[in-house]
Amino acid sequence: MITVDWQAVLLGFSVGLPIGALFFLGLAWGMRRALTSHRPGLWLIVSAFCRIAVLLAVGFWVIATAESNWAVAGYTLAFFLARLIAVLWARVGKKSAITRQEGT
Repeated sequence: MITVDWQAVLLGFSVGLPIGALFFLGLAWGMRRALTSHRPGLWLIVSAFCRIAVLLAVGFWVIATAESNWAVAGYTLAFFLARLIAVLWARVGKKSAITRQEGT
């Protein structure tokens, strides 16, 4: 029988949600910078490197702090929840932008 360490899952989730949000806010920021830059590839590479480095560093810290692999489950779940929210937010923003364009 598998025993879930709920404290570790909660720790991973509570740390993973703001880090996931930060990841996708950084993605949006990097994309905006790249779209207005003369060197978009540089912005995208630096943005991706920084976002991935922070995501992994905090993930390893959560695992070391919780001393349980269940923290990874919570951290991963929080990241995918942040991703779902980011995708839905982007779709709503796109629809409202299209509606504004059609209205003018």
